[in-house]
Amino acid sequence: MNRLKTKLEKIYSEYSKLENTSDPLHLIHQLKDKKDIEVFAFLSSIIAYGSIVQINKGLSEFLKASNHKPYKYIFTFSEKNKINLKHRFYSERDMKNLFMLLKKILNEYDTIGNYFRQFYSDEHYTVKKSVSGFSNSLLSIYENNFGEASQGIKFMFPIPEKGSACKRMNLFLRWMVRKDNLDFGLWEFIPPKKLIIPVDTHIAKISYELGLTERKVINWKMAEEITDNLRKFDKDDPVRFDYALCHFDMIKENSDYSIKI
Repeated sequence: MNRLKTKLEKIYSEYSKLENTSDPLHLIHQLKDKKDIEVFAFLSSIIAYGSIVQINKGLSEFLKASNHKPYKYIFTFSEKNKINLKHRFYSERDMKNLFMLLKKILNEYDTIGNYFRQFYSDEHYTVKKSVSGFSNSLLSIYENNFGEASQGIKFMFPIPEKGSACKRMNLFLRWMVRKDNLDFGLWEFIPPKKLIIPVDTHIAKISYELGLTERKVINWKMAEEITDNLRKFDKDDPVRFDYALCHFDMIKENSDYSIKI
């Protein structure tokens, strides 16, 4: 236990810096207004899969098109507007409807956080029920306004009970809830201890190697197991290790590294 804690803290110390990273976070940190940060972080999480080069290219083009004012861009979005954010299997119609859906939420609730808050309770052990309520509600609003949701739209709003690890949603929550040099801490109504780690292939692999999970299928149960084990080392903020572990694994894949596991 002590040896693993030492390894985790060493990795956290060396790999939790924003500098010299291709992570979309460096684009989000270009923004100063809280509403801009929240909206752009949400859009960034929505397309956070596949090639990092393509992710950053799409986000950079969107920032330029929105004049670095993503909140205003979405708040005033029109069906006639040209879409300036595309990614992989999301169709142009998927993205246009997403923008219209977000516009509806922002016009009624002012921020995504205000909308999300209705699905959160201090009685919840983790954010699982909140994520489910948020995704199910958005899908319901979508279908009431735009008809049956496409596979692309369903992929945007994953549901834990259906087995998804909800990596992109948990990533967005990490950005919104935690507060340090990486994350923004805009949603103070959720304590960091309620977060679940965003699990991608890097987190799954390094967590298995470190003994943080025995599972080999990436799903919500794996995310819970990794988070539960990280709580043994930081009960109040287990997900703080996420960024460092992910980037440590990416770096060690392509170079010699000093922290032997």
